[in-house]
Amino acid sequence: MSLIKSRKRVADHGEVFTPAWMVDAMLDLVKDESERIDSRFLEPACGSGNFIVKVLRRKLAAVEGKFGKSDFEKRHYALFGLMCIYGVELLEDNIAECRVNMLDIFADDLNLEESDDLYRAAAYVLSQNLVHGDARTMCASGGEPITFAEWGYLGKGKFQRRDFRFDTLTGMSKHTEQGSLFAKHEIFTPTPKTYPPLTVSELAALEGG
Repeated sequence: MSLIKSRKRVADHGEVFTPAWMVDAMLDLVKDESERIDSRFLEPACGSGNFIVKVLRRKLAAVEGKFGKSDFEKRHYALFGLMCIYGVELLEDNIAECRVNMLDIFADDLNLEESDDLYRAAAYVLSQNLVHGDARTMCASGGEPITFAEWGYLGKGKFQRRDFRFDTLTGMSKHTEQGSLFAKHEIFTPTPKTYPPLTVSELAALEGG
């Protein structure tokens, strides 16, 4: 695989892709986290997904090892693993390719058809978690502040969503008290919009909407 798409893109945007062996080596430095289903990963310049594709594969392997005997649990925890992966990308073609790459891997692992509710739910999650924008300015392509969905799995097939602004989250280290990263502060307050618990079918219904 070529590590560049064009010299112009390298010159204009500094776009150079990380080779697969290097991605694996870097993820092995945080091996336990990269293989934990509920660990959260953000790639602020995700390109077509070199890093987060590898993270997804590791999470799906963890799901298989832990929940492989239960199709219900496997499907729901696989979606939860996907929900815990985030990306920001400046170039529109890259973010579109990244979403396709992530969805293809997810669908292949679970043998999903495009008509499957879980496939459509995953597509919706990726549309929210993989943002076309600029991580440096923390704004989406339309100029609005980047907002990420924090997803939680409540069990019994239901997921909870809360939204947080990226620029607020990055201020976390400035507002610690007594050296604790878990000190209470307004940065932990989600945006005003609240969401009811959602099933896979309800998430699927939001795709394309």
